[in-house]
Amino acid sequence: MLEKKILLTNCPDDKGLIAKITNICYKHQLNIIHNNEFVDFETKHFFMRTELEGIFNDETLLADLNFSLPVGTNNQLISVKKKRIVILVTKEAHCLGDILMKNYYGGLDVEIAAVIGNHDTLRNLVERFDIPFHCISHEGLTRVEHDKLLAEKIDQYAPDYIVLAKYMRVLNPEFVARYPNRVINIHHSFLPAFIGARPYHQAYERGVKIIGATAHFINNELDQGPIIMQNVINVDHTYSADAMMRAGRDVEKTVLTKALDLALQDRIFVYKNKTIIL
Repeated sequence: MLEKKILLTNCPDDKGLIAKITNICYKHQLNIIHNNEFVDFETKHFFMRTELEGIFNDETLLADLNFSLPVGTNNQLISVKKKRIVILVTKEAHCLGDILMKNYYGGLDVEIAAVIGNHDTLRNLVERFDIPFHCISHEGLTRVEHDKLLAEKIDQYAPDYIVLAKYMRVLNPEFVARYPNRVINIHHSFLPAFIGARPYHQAYERGVKIIGATAHFINNELDQGPIIMQNVINVDHTYSADAMMRAGRDVEKTVLTKALDLALQDRIFVYKNKTIIL
């Protein structure tokens, strides 16, 4: 039976890499549906995303690729299927609502396995879409204790990605290490400017002329993880900090949804502390 899979390859740059990879795919009688590649000339590193169709022997195909490509090559062969996510929220609804609506009307191809909040505020919204909602309160718990309960609940759903849709808590290092490059956050600022809390008030005090939003994978440096997607809108001196915040919400939800869509399509390479999107 024919299957569709995506081959993600990144390795030190060398001559003839595209020919080597495509010839091996041909040897395995796999049809190349689509192909994109990129070379980072500063680091001399090669990236390639190949959509394949055929009858796969994953172990043999990966062995052939690893034998033929340079030392230090990373190959991933990913089945094309609907991915599962768990969404973490606090009280703000705009990013969560955008994901729920786009998924409901087919704008996102994803299974939302559950939504987890540290407050109960958004339960009614989530349950209107027949999606499980769990409230895991942080009250009376240390950050480590709370994050442990959070991870246990998340793991029950075995998601491909975890989406922080305005989840207003900093996750501890043990939690982050549990899901490397699988937790997508939306930050209400055009990073690296105005990191941390109250970025719109920081932007207002500086008299900025643009405000924006950044979707990124989280790491153990606050708001410093690999950036996936960014966008901005124009503002001027007539905007108060609250007006900037209201205008910024539209940017936030759009940027988060676009970043999630890239992840769902397996278009993101994380290399060092940045991303390559193919």
